[in-house]
Amino acid sequence: MAGSLLPHTGAIASASTTPTVGAARRSRISTGTRLVHADLHNHTLVSDGDGDPALAFASMRNAGLDVAALTDHATLSDNVLGDVLSGLLPPEYKQVAGITPEDWAHTQRFADRADDDGRFTAIRGFEWSEPLIGHVNVWFTEHYVDVLQAGVMQPLLDWLRREPGLVLDGGAGGLAGFNHPGREPLRFQEFTFDRRVRDRVVSLEMFNREDDYLFEGFADDRSSPLVACLNAGWRTGIAGVTDEHGTDWGEPEGKGRTGLWVQEHSRRGVKRAMRARRFFATRTSGLRIDATAQPRGGRPVRMGGVLPLRNGVVKVRLDLARDESWVGRRLDVQVLRPGTDVPTVVDVVPFRVGPVVELKVPVDLADGDWLLLRVADPSQRNATPGPAGHPGNDLGIAYTSPWWLDPSA
Repeated sequence: MAGSLLPHTGAIASASTTPTVGAARRSRISTGTRLVHADLHNHTLVSDGDGDPALAFASMRNAGLDVAALTDHATLSDNVLGDVLSGLLPPEYKQVAGITPEDWAHTQRFADRADDDGRFTAIRGFEWSEPLIGHVNVWFTEHYVDVLQAGVMQPLLDWLRREPGLVLDGGAGGLAGFNHPGREPLRFQEFTFDRRVRDRVVSLEMFNREDDYLFEGFADDRSSPLVACLNAGWRTGIAGVTDEHGTDWGEPEGKGRTGLWVQEHSRRGVKRAMRARRFFATRTSGLRIDATAQPRGGRPVRMGGVLPLRNGVVKVRLDLARDESWVGRRLDVQVLRPGTDVPTVVDVVPFRVGPVVELKVPVDLADGDWLLLRVADPSQRNATPGPAGHPGNDLGIAYTSPWWLDPSA
C-alpha cells in the first residue's frame, strides 16, 4: 500500500509477531505501548552500498527486526545533471552522486511491497549528505532533496519546514535526525538551531555501527556531540543504527539498533513514537529499555517527554531486560546532565539485571534543561574514551531518550 494512503490500522494489542530473541515486548512500568525493534539507517547499491534494494527489507525482517528503513544518500545528482541524465549514471558515479528520482520511486515500491501492518513496518527515507557539514536522515516525506548549497545547513532545514510529507498521524511533515554526529568536521554548523523545525528533528545517533559517539571528536578538542546538540536547543531522542552498506542487512550483532515504543505496529504508529521521542538506543538485539521520570506530586513521564518543573527531586524508574542469560548481570545506570564540553554525570547507580531500578535525581533548570540515562558495563571500556575518570569511559550498553525541564509545560 502507498505510504500516503495508509489506512487506519488496529491497535497493537490485536496483532504482532512474537519475538524469537530477547525480552518480552511489554514494559513493566508503562502501559499502552509495545516494543518494536528498528533499524532506521541502511544503504544499497543505488548509492554507496553493495546490496540489491529489492532484497533489503526481507533480509531485515528475517533477521528479527520489526521496523526497517532504507535511507540511501541524496547528494548532488539532480542538481548537477537533472532528472534525465542522472538516471543514466554509471554505478561508479552513483557512489558520489546518490539517488535519482527513479531510485526514489523504486525504493517506495520495495517498501510498500514489504510493509505488513502488525508484523513488519517498511519505510522509505533518504540521507542528505554534505561531506563537511554532516549527514541527516529524513523519513516520511513524499520527496527528497539534494545538497542545495555546499557548506550550509539552513537550506535543508528550510526544505524540511516546507515539505508537506506523509500525513500519517494527523500532523503533516517529515521527520529527520542527525547521523554519526561529529564525524564530519563542521558538525551541522555546530548543530545550528532552528526552532521552526525542532519538532521535526527527532533523533541523534549515539550508536552507529559498532561505535559510541558520546565522545566523538574529544581527542581533537571538540565537545561531546550529545552536549553540543542538546545544549543548542534541539530536542532529539537517542537512536542506534547499523548504517549498513553490505548485503547482510539486520544480521550482524553488536551494531546499533533503536527500540521504539509504539501504540500500533504500522507506519503511523512508528511515526508517532518517533515524534514523541519514545525510543532508546542500544547495540544489543532484543534488549528492552523503558524509563519514566516522576516529579514530586506529579505523574510519571516517559523518556522523550517534558517535566513541568524548574527544580526538585525526580523519581526515575528503569526497566531493562534481555533474556535469562542477562539476569543478574552487573551494570551501572548513569544520569547524564548538561556540561560545557562533556555531559555531567550526576549519579552512577550499580544494579543487577532483574528488578526495576529506582533512583532519586535532584534537578535544577539553572544547570540545564535536559537529563537522560546511559546504561554501561563497568567491566568493559568505551573504545572512544573521553576525559580521564569520566563514567562514559565504561562500555555503553544503551541510552534512553532525554527528558526536558520546562516549567511552562
